[in-house]
Amino acid sequence: MELNFSSMAITNPKIPSFGFTPTGIFLNPSKSVCLASHHRLPRVSCSVSTTTDSPKLVTSTKVTAMDGVSSRDLEMSNLTALSPLDGRYWSKVKDLASSLSEFGLIYFRVFVEIKWLLKLSNIPEVTEVPSFSKEAQSFLQGIIDGFSIDDALEIKKIERVTNHDVKAVEYFLKQKCESQPEIAKVLEFFHFACTSEDINNLSHALMLQEALSSVILPTMDELIKSISLIAKNFAYVPMLSRTHGQPATPTTLGKEMANFAVRLSEERRYLSETKIKGKFAGAVGNYNAHISAYSNIDWPHVSEEFVTSLGLTFNPYVTQIEPHDYMARLFNNISQFNTILIDFDRDIWSYISLGYFKQTTKAGEIGSSTMPHKVNPIDFENSEGNLGKANAELTFLSMKLPISRMQRDLTDSTVLRNMGGALGHSLLAYKSAIQGIGKLQVNEARLKEDLDDNWEVLAEPIQTVMRRYGVPEPYEKLKELTRGKAVNEETIRTFIKGLELPSEAKDQLLELTPHTYVGAAAALALAVDEALHLGH
Repeated sequence: MELNFSSMAITNPKIPSFGFTPTGIFLNPSKSVCLASHHRLPRVSCSVSTTTDSPKLVTSTKVTAMDGVSSRDLEMSNLTALSPLDGRYWSKVKDLASSLSEFGLIYFRVFVEIKWLLKLSNIPEVTEVPSFSKEAQSFLQGIIDGFSIDDALEIKKIERVTNHDVKAVEYFLKQKCESQPEIAKVLEFFHFACTSEDINNLSHALMLQEALSSVILPTMDELIKSISLIAKNFAYVPMLSRTHGQPATPTTLGKEMANFAVRLSEERRYLSETKIKGKFAGAVGNYNAHISAYSNIDWPHVSEEFVTSLGLTFNPYVTQIEPHDYMARLFNNISQFNTILIDFDRDIWSYISLGYFKQTTKAGEIGSSTMPHKVNPIDFENSEGNLGKANAELTFLSMKLPISRMQRDLTDSTVLRNMGGALGHSLLAYKSAIQGIGKLQVNEARLKEDLDDNWEVLAEPIQTVMRRYGVPEPYEKLKELTRGKAVNEETIRTFIKGLELPSEAKDQLLELTPHTYVGAAAALALAVDEALHLGH
């Protein structure tokens, strides 16, 4: 039987959102502008709950190029991109752009600054910032909802003067709000008592949260479901195992796929359970400026309320920076998921090499520039290569980010701008593996051939039954019969018939074949879904 997985669509399930509840349209391009020929940047909007301060964002799957740009110009931009993620592979990773790009960082900075001003307006002791009217609140919300590429470009223009990216956001918001009478009176309360890292750490946390909940976790789920589908559909297809590359006790194709589905889902669960943290405690983590201005306010409590309102976990013990320990844990989880997937890619590659899988072909595609017959396992090779690149970056991030000299140095700032690369190569690898799975066809004839040629694998059950019934030196007898020798069905059956065993035990052994000696493999494969940890 052959099954073509390309015809089976896998639907992305809902996934845990780390307390970050997606409801609106996050990405809504209307008039995209290119900063450079190879940048296709989105417009962004955000919907916010009317009952809480928690942002509720969703990234759409649509990122468009500048209106009117020709396909030739877009192809030229791919040719001049420094990273293949922004060129050759852009179409496969663009869903991450709205959250992990420079534009995404600027957007979330604007979001956090506005939400902090709104929080201040709700603290009775801060009398200088009275509660805003619905009109003023709507005005601020409009800046968030309508934030565009033009706005981001204006902030970059201001930054060229200030040489400070976060201060540029503050100045942008002051300019934006001069026309609103209520807000114009409290412009100096933008960025009040904040250090830049108060804004940045929350922005980076929200960027990661959005990328994970909207893109990475759903794609992981799609991959795991694709593998578990093979497990269930081929639960009963026997396959010769190989340990140390040599013929070993038979299993089923489905059971071997189930192993990977369960391993990957475990790491996916650990990832989804990672608490994404934030701090908002000022220049060195002690609320010094806050207390100097309003000593009668419980600032740690206010900060905790603010951070948790954004759907993040509050970290009370910090320096100028949130120490990034959660990021290290998160990146290590992704790296381990990737390592398991490398194992899967290499096994599938080997099974294709053995002929256990065929691959569907597509008219016009070429496998080798000189060998016309070739159908290479390029999707799994692409996946493996990108996983290696991703893990190199993820390992660096997890080792570097928790280290900052004394109360802070700036080395984390430039490093954090590279999160998109690590997650981009991971995403590309997941999609390549999914694409490869969609081309697989099981070659049961080849699987049967290998089992028929390796009757020596029945030495294990024979010597085990001999042990049960007290036959002396069972292992040694089977070793003498099979090790390094050509063994066939006749050899095995003749040996069994000569054993001093109860007739029932002897009959059961005689019924065994390499095809039927698979233990509980089929049952384990069929039950795979019960062991998976996917989004709900």
